[in-house]
Amino acid sequence: MSLSRLTAVLLASIMPLSAAAQNAGDRVYTADQSSNTVSVIDPSTRKLLGLIRLGDSVPAALGPLYKGELLVHGLGFSPDGRTLAAVSIGSNSVTFIDTATNTVRGKVRLGRSPHEAFFTPNGRELWVAVRGENYISVVDPVRLTETRRIPVPDGPGMVLFNPRAPYAYVPSSFTPELSVIDTRTYRVIARVPQASPFSPNLAVSPQGDQVWFTLKDSGKVQVMQGLPPFKVTATLGSGPVTNHVALADTSAGNFAYVTVGGLNVVRVYTRDASPRLVATIPTGALPHGAWAAPDGRRVYIGLEAADQVQIIDTANNTVIGQVPTGQLPQALVYVPGAVRSGEGTANLTSLDSTRRTLTVTLTSRGTARATVSINPLGLVDLVQIVATGLSPDTAYVLRLSLPGGQTEDLAALTTTAQGGVTAQTIGPVKQILNAPQGAGQLSVVPKAGGAPVLVQTK
Repeated sequence: MSLSRLTAVLLASIMPLSAAAQNAGDRVYTADQSSNTVSVIDPSTRKLLGLIRLGDSVPAALGPLYKGELLVHGLGFSPDGRTLAAVSIGSNSVTFIDTATNTVRGKVRLGRSPHEAFFTPNGRELWVAVRGENYISVVDPVRLTETRRIPVPDGPGMVLFNPRAPYAYVPSSFTPELSVIDTRTYRVIARVPQASPFSPNLAVSPQGDQVWFTLKDSGKVQVMQGLPPFKVTATLGSGPVTNHVALADTSAGNFAYVTVGGLNVVRVYTRDASPRLVATIPTGALPHGAWAAPDGRRVYIGLEAADQVQIIDTANNTVIGQVPTGQLPQALVYVPGAVRSGEGTANLTSLDSTRRTLTVTLTSRGTARATVSINPLGLVDLVQIVATGLSPDTAYVLRLSLPGGQTEDLAALTTTAQGGVTAQTIGPVKQILNAPQGAGQLSVVPKAGGAPVLVQTK
């Protein structure tokens, strides 16, 4: 091969990656559960363009819900990138958003607490995992109607499709079983045991050979074959509050990026026959949603307790930037070609900088720790605690110490068999914690009495 021919071949292999990385029409979206918004980020500039407001913020949204959505949580997108599907677990709905104009073009009401949704590879159907029920809702995205229900075990957490074979994969959040559905017949053809019941998320490799699914309750991630016999090939101990997984094909190989909320890290594993941990990346507070750019150069991580998206460079597995979002970002997706012309900023609202989340850490002399996020809601705050490393199956309380020795118990906490707990409450907390030194402090104490086991450090 001549030098000029070799140069042309090398340029042809490099240019698609560069173009993909710099496409101003690509978008990163987060579903913001407390502010009931969808944050819109331009990955080429690493800037927040604005918010799509789907409902009032909590607590205003806690009244009679005559309009708007509540607890915006899940995200999916059409193969052409022109439609975003946002799932709201509080209003039992999926909202269809035009990505070019950031406007709602319709919504469908579903069963109790839908969690995540995704379009079929041909874009003709949207499948929604209705976690509060025992079925997948199949929705016609043009007629905006539910066309059928596919029975699965209680608590389906998510659904994704094999890009090269007629299979859909549905892990469960209540039943230790993952269902494989034949998309031609809408029937479950395989039931794969999960190591524990609570699986909120999964990812399917571009090659269609692997399915990775997370287990939030036991702090594991499992790998199974994407094709028959759908055998589980690996079970990895990722860490407490394992949330989402993103698969990235890079120039150095193929990897899985797993968010571990209890440790504030992202674990990176190889995707070969025997997956190995190759990196642990420190992040901000409570990493949750994750998605890789199509070229594999970047992985985007939503920080649930910091109202932020952090950007990981997969070449060196370091965080290279962050972008603010709405409150309590949950699911995150990267949508290539979402905007075909123009700036794509129409109908977006600005972020309210006065409602920045305050994040504090509670630690102990041992391995127990907790992250507490305080989201301002006006006169009161939404307080969320995620604690790990406590005694299993034990009752605690989240306590606020006030000036003069007074205390106020904010929330009752009962740990799981793994010693973890997540809880939410509402109260005027941020103002007290931001008062002069010594005015207020958070701790976790046994409900039965005794000294604090976790104490606020920052």
